[in-house]
Amino acid sequence: MLSVGSPPPSPDWKQRSFFLQKLRTLGWIEGQNITVEYRWAFERYDRLADVAAELVRLPVDVIVAPDTSAIDAARHATTTTPIVMLTPVDPVALGYVASLARPGGNITGVGGQTQELSAKLLELLKKAVPEVTKVAVLANPSQQDIKGLVSETEGAARALGIQLHILEARYDSEFKHVFETAIEEGVGALLILPGLVASLHERHLAALAVQHRLPAIYTTRSFAEAGGLLAYGPKIADFSQLAASYVDRILKGAKAADLPVERVTTFEFVVNLKTAQALDLTIPPTLLFLADEVIR
Repeated sequence: MLSVGSPPPSPDWKQRSFFLQKLRTLGWIEGQNITVEYRWAFERYDRLADVAAELVRLPVDVIVAPDTSAIDAARHATTTTPIVMLTPVDPVALGYVASLARPGGNITGVGGQTQELSAKLLELLKKAVPEVTKVAVLANPSQQDIKGLVSETEGAARALGIQLHILEARYDSEFKHVFETAIEEGVGALLILPGLVASLHERHLAALAVQHRLPAIYTTRSFAEAGGLLAYGPKIADFSQLAASYVDRILKGAKAADLPVERVTTFEFVVNLKTAQALDLTIPPTLLFLADEVIR
């Protein structure tokens, strides 16, 4: 397991739990017939190459890379060790695989549907704040996929008549400046693009959004659970369990080149009414009706 992030505070975080639970159902029990090596870059992108090379030297039988930075580091470290990717973007567009049906190299896994996702995020944000015309977009310029994500979001915004303000942050220490800039530019809401830095600091982002009175939406339910207003995206359990399924097939002899890339098709929408009240925002009943969960 290769990540640009840091170990979560809990040794049994959800993504790991879902992953190991699925492995167990497939006959793989950590500490008995499988060993999972975790390697972290502690949010230092310049360390990823060395960490990936370390995994290849061990050697491991398969590398799971849950973000584009990790995927890039892994594929530069090896062309033979199978890599199971988890990415919210189109892996064909980024050159990770030749096609979804026939990846063709040593990379396979789960690919995303960012164009549809960007449009849906903006659509839900617009329904929550009908009067909004300017939306700030938080993007991490260090991500390999960021240009595509921004471009797709801009296309969705044009269709909805929304003006975007792209604000960049590589580290959580830059978040405060991002929010101050957003307020100075007169934006009425915030869309956080998918990325590991945002995922690692959801609670910080949620608190800043409330502090600056900005309705915000992100792609994981944990953002809403941490105090964010809206969350819409694929289920973490689905991503983690699909990764485990790929690991299972590869360990049983399948080649990454022959395993089609899958797309997560189950999405969830969560609304935090506590946060809406803190923002003096009334969520339309029609939007609440669409929610899979409402936090009261």
